Amino acid sequence: MQVDVTYLTAFLIGLLGGVHCVGMCGGIVGALTLGLAEPVRRQLRSMWPYLAAYNAGRILSYVVAGALVGGLGSWAANLATVNQAQQVLQVVAGVFVVVLGLYLGGWWYGLLRVEQLGGRLWRRVEPLGRRFLPVKHPGEAFVLGLVWGWLPCGLVYSALVWAVAAGGFMQGGMLMLSFGIGTLPVLLGMGMVAGKLSAYMRQPWVRTSAGLLVIGFGLHRLWLVWAG
Repeated sequence: MQVDVTYLTAFLIGLLGGVHCVGMCGGIVGALTLGLAEPVRRQLRSMWPYLAAYNAGRILSYVVAGALVGGLGSWAANLATVNQAQQVLQVVAGVFVVVLGLYLGGWWYGLLRVEQLGGRLWRRVEPLGRRFLPVKHPGEAFVLGLVWGWLPCGLVYSALVWAVAAGGFMQGGMLMLSFGIGTLPVLLGMGMVAGKLSAYMRQPWVRTSAGLLVIGFGLHRLWLVWAG
């Protein structure tokens, strides 16, 4: 039952993190959408395969990263006393979720420093995606989505820290899959009604509500470690 709750929480964090996705990925979604041929952009039915391919590639990158860090966390835990190592990882994950909530609510932007560190990797990966622009078919959109998944993002990094404590390759990958699915409504919506959705997600009460809920998730995880 705890595993199910963990995945559900990861999904909700991805969903609530939409207030960050609008600012971080809104420009990318807009550029990718506007980069499609005009006949494709005229109808949602024609545009849908491209939007689905972008996001499928993005989420697959999340799953791969989650599996890698989940396996790494499991390996590290086996080097020490397993119970103690897992507790430390759970505390770190809970703290990062709280920090993420502060970030989403606009109260503290410490995660921007983490994003800046990830910029070094992005500078190496981003040129790979340029080869597929402009996008002419969904296969190219999928490859661009794979590249997009490595964009420096505090929201994704917070989820990955949590995936480190997930318990293994499979658990880390599943946690990031749940998180990625949670981001779909906003990022798919931005590809279809970017202007209206962006304006709505930027409203202060939306950011505040999302931040408080995510902080609540983080505090709950810390409480579970303390109570256990």
